[in-house]
Amino acid sequence: MSAFANIVIGGVFHAAVLFLVAAGLQLVFGVQKILNLACGSFYALGAYFGITFVGIALTLGMPAWALLPALVVAGLMLGLVGLPIERVLRTVYDRDESFQLLLTFALLLMFQDVFRFLWGANPRSIEANYLVYGKLAGGDFTVPVYNLLVIAAAILVAAGFGVFLQKTNYGRVLRATAENRAMAEALGVNVSRVYAAVFTAGTMLGTVAGALVVPTAAASLDMAVELVVEAFAVVVIGGLGSMPGALAGAIVVGLIHAYAIFAFPELELLATYLIVIGVLLLRPAGLFGRQAT
Repeated sequence: MSAFANIVIGGVFHAAVLFLVAAGLQLVFGVQKILNLACGSFYALGAYFGITFVGIALTLGMPAWALLPALVVAGLMLGLVGLPIERVLRTVYDRDESFQLLLTFALLLMFQDVFRFLWGANPRSIEANYLVYGKLAGGDFTVPVYNLLVIAAAILVAAGFGVFLQKTNYGRVLRATAENRAMAEALGVNVSRVYAAVFTAGTMLGTVAGALVVPTAAASLDMAVELVVEAFAVVVIGGLGSMPGALAGAIVVGLIHAYAIFAFPELELLATYLIVIGVLLLRPAGLFGRQAT
């Protein structure tokens, strides 16, 4: 029973982090129609910067309990890097999708060199102890409260996005721009400003996710590429451009990831790919995606 509980909690924790990144990916694609291969770089950037930010904050006397808020602040601050990057992407908005993929892939490679230059090639870990929030125990089962807080944060983000997109005026503007950019412009929507806001929000989701994961895992040069693979698996399973799909796909990938590590560690990636292949064969649009017309 404890093994099952550990798999579920571990899988949902991984799913929570994946959802934040995939939600940013879905948001950018849904509005701007760009498949952002650099999403993994934003995740890694948040992880590295989160380590540096918390280290400086602890030196200045930050209390241990402020670890989670500090990581969120670090991720949000760094997410502003999305503004200048979006300006670069404007050069390929009206070009073929291959140009968009090549440019975002180039950004991924460039960020790898940035990480190596600023933080070195060796993995980096955070100095703060995330167990300061305590543990929940039941029999042979224990779970850090920090993991539950990250899961709760992802749930709040999912609910917040749903309310924002469906109930607010700006959410309606985003949906209108996603459906018909030319019509939105004709109605007076500043599409350039909308694109800048959307891409920055997507970047912030990635950087916050990276910052939140570093108390439980080291930041390394490999994490950007590994995250891109998993994020696109989430998108394929859930459906491209669907926020509920991002949530469902993240849960599927997270639980498969946790179970594979427990039962068949050497088949961890293969298990995810098999599910992706099955979805592509049975429902190419994904669980929540819409068929192309």
